[in-house]
Amino acid sequence: LIESPAPGIISRRSVYEPLQTGLIAIDSMIPIGRGQRELIIGDRQTGKTAVATDTILNQKGQDVICVYVAIGQRASSVAQVVTTFHEEGAMEYTIVVAEMADSPATLQYLAPYTGAALAEYFMYRERHTLIIYDDLSKQAQAYRQMSLLLRRPPGREAYPGDVFYLHSRLLERAAKLNSLLGEGSMTALPIVETQSGDVSAYIPTNVISITDGQIFLSADLFNAG
Repeated sequence: LIESPAPGIISRRSVYEPLQTGLIAIDSMIPIGRGQRELIIGDRQTGKTAVATDTILNQKGQDVICVYVAIGQRASSVAQVVTTFHEEGAMEYTIVVAEMADSPATLQYLAPYTGAALAEYFMYRERHTLIIYDDLSKQAQAYRQMSLLLRRPPGREAYPGDVFYLHSRLLERAAKLNSLLGEGSMTALPIVETQSGDVSAYIPTNVISITDGQIFLSADLFNAG
């Protein structure tokens, strides 16, 4: 099923295993645990996808199944990422789910749930999984487009009232399962794009409140080198 309920509290256990990203700044200062949700947020062209793809490349030999979900991206950008995976041998343990910018809004809306279902399959079979959502801003825009066409009443920034539930039910599926269920895990790294570094916008604040931590990429620091 593309949509399935998130594991309950009884089905989970405390996060205790680290998931190494290969980036010293993250692994030393804000380490990510298997089963957590860590938001990568920043303006466009600040290296959000690079952080995510580097994390996938670093899982080589770690017995982690990776799922990369591209939502509303340019076909050339996705092709570049897939080429990098092929060159580094990452496609042996990576699944790519892609709905390009020219795909219908309904498919862009469904893509993250499809990726989550794939990652969950391995999690419930006692495996460790990592899923990247690149990016959830595009999914929210696709959902807004669908809702306006369905004549649903718009709310803040013209998004429908249940846009928070759109992302919460997706990200809550990331979990560290208990020993009775095999101790599999699903770690989520959602990406959200900001406008001029504004983290107080509607979608960024929603996803910030859902995730366990955030990696904020500054355009000023990026441009300064």
